[in-house]
Amino acid sequence: MPPPGVCLNIESERNLRDGRGSLTSPDRFLGQDFSDLKHYCLKERLRFVDNSFPPDIRSIGVGLLKPEEEKSVVWRRPAELVSNPVYIVEETSRFDFLQGDVGNCWFLASVGALTFQREIMKQIIQSDQRFSVDYAGIFHFRFWRFGKWVDVVIDDKLPTINGELIFVRSKTPDEFWPALLEKAYAKVCGSYMDMNSGNISEALKDFTGGPHVTFKLSEASEKLWDIMRRASQSESLMGCSTPGGKVINNVVLPNGLVNMHAYTVTGITEVVCRGRPLKLVRIFNPWGRGEWNGDWSDRSPLWNLVGPEEQNYNIVRDNGEFWMSMEDFCGQFSEVDVCCSDMNVLAGSHSSSWRTEGHSGQWVMETTAGGCPNYPDTFPKNPQYRVTLQTTPEDPRDTNTPNLLVSLLQKPLRAHRHLADHLHIGFNIYEVPAHLKDLREKLPASFFNTARPVGHVKNFLNAREVTEFFRLKAGDYVVVPSTFQPNEASSFILSIYSKTEARIKDMSGYGLTRTKINTRNVDESFQLFQQYADKYREVDSEQLQRLLNENLPARFGLDLCKSVVALMDLSVTGRLNESEFLRLWKRVVMLKDMFNNMDDTNTGSLSMNKLQKALQVAGFGMSDSMLNLMAMRYGYANGQITLENYIFLVLRMESMSKTFKRLAAGEKGVMLQENEWMHLTMYS
Repeated sequence: MPPPGVCLNIESERNLRDGRGSLTSPDRFLGQDFSDLKHYCLKERLRFVDNSFPPDIRSIGVGLLKPEEEKSVVWRRPAELVSNPVYIVEETSRFDFLQGDVGNCWFLASVGALTFQREIMKQIIQSDQRFSVDYAGIFHFRFWRFGKWVDVVIDDKLPTINGELIFVRSKTPDEFWPALLEKAYAKVCGSYMDMNSGNISEALKDFTGGPHVTFKLSEASEKLWDIMRRASQSESLMGCSTPGGKVINNVVLPNGLVNMHAYTVTGITEVVCRGRPLKLVRIFNPWGRGEWNGDWSDRSPLWNLVGPEEQNYNIVRDNGEFWMSMEDFCGQFSEVDVCCSDMNVLAGSHSSSWRTEGHSGQWVMETTAGGCPNYPDTFPKNPQYRVTLQTTPEDPRDTNTPNLLVSLLQKPLRAHRHLADHLHIGFNIYEVPAHLKDLREKLPASFFNTARPVGHVKNFLNAREVTEFFRLKAGDYVVVPSTFQPNEASSFILSIYSKTEARIKDMSGYGLTRTKINTRNVDESFQLFQQYADKYREVDSEQLQRLLNENLPARFGLDLCKSVVALMDLSVTGRLNESEFLRLWKRVVMLKDMFNNMDDTNTGSLSMNKLQKALQVAGFGMSDSMLNLMAMRYGYANGQITLENYIFLVLRMESMSKTFKRLAAGEKGVMLQENEWMHLTMYS
């Protein structure tokens, strides 16, 4: 059984600080180490079988195939399909593959774009893999996933029916890089079925990890052509999509285009026609067939009106690739996505060196999920990030270009891609006034009552990622990422790309701080102890349960009482003596009074917002991330916490805080042997 998720999160954060998760040192997806697994298989003369993505219906996904097709599926290795399988035949190309029986044109269009960037392609597919030398039936690929690069291990068993691959296949029967790449991406999505339908921007981002912008073609300006031209000359990936309508998905229209379909942008050029320059865009259909039949298509007579050299651009072949004018492109397609490694491509800068920094966060119901500014009572709850922009000399030609790009990427809480509900997300940017610049915590609600954003997303979008460019003067700003509606839970990554020198800080704090609160003497505590104690003048967990439930408006379970005893039991006997009980009861009475003061509606429970205030009264200030954990661990699904859980939460925080300080002895960390760690965690 793996360690708990909180432990894995801490480990992941440490790894990121140490450089793990970079392209050169990727994280191991699902903890699988390719080198170790391959070495073991070669040593034992085995062919690898991936139990984390098993060769059965679970990896295909329920509902993708018909029931009779599911029964006919046989998982075969390439050597069982052809006599001499090859990973890559010569070079990779967009013309290598054909889409199979899953609607992942968005993914294959991204693969088509990827084949133009040889260096990026090699990073993804690990081109040194073979079916001959040191073959063990194991392959690996690298993708950028939500803030870090991961190395994904798969076996080479592929689903077939009647000896034919079900999903993507190569036009050259003995070539298998497309099918194996698709399988690896299906694994990170959850199954093949989880790849059914999507947006090309998702895979473009996962292939590069770089900044990405979506441009609505209905709002296209002259600047878009310049961006696409620069992108075509750099390490960039471009894709586009046709709009949907009332017609059925993926219907071929009379003009040859497919509605609600993803395409790859493969070329940008200008030709001279009738003495005037004309902008052309080359598009590729990942189906490997089916083309635009309008102006500048393969057989368009307009090609006869350009010079011989420009006529060489046009190749008459039904391979899914075609040219069209920029005007028709903007009219027939709905949006174009550009993902690149150089921010200057998108911003139009000349020689600027951009910096980037990413922060992970969460929106949790009743704590940090405050919704957009339309909800002024809850909006200030959202996470806040302080950005300080310095004055930096720049190229005089760049004075009108953006100097900041903000990207908000939501990270689904579900392991299976198709189960993830994308929320409407966005962000607002506020300038921090002079009198609040020294504030080391989140801006107060009073600030947002009058402040107006200096930057924001145009619209809150139901998308995995939203991005916007800004031109801001030097100064202090706060970026507030949010969902549109309050109390919508999700994780997110906020990335800030700055052309000027910038400092970025999470204003929600880190961990927790504690202020000592003195308890008052409780007159009835001794008599109460005498009433419930046994003949040895001690109370065990069952006696404590009866005492608490008969003297408090609460319902303490036996397991909770055992936990309370473990926290307060200094002599480690499993019981509380008189002094231990008196110390406990003083804290319980004080916490009960604090709880009741906050429970002004007399419901017997507190919302998470009131919990934060009740914890502050009890002497604890905590970061958003810590508050989120407490809400999930001690609260109920309705966002409420009861008296007994509040009491135990505070007692546990006090105990754990004191434990760390005692064992750290003034140092920044604690060193424990395994038996010490087990004794501490398994009892307290």
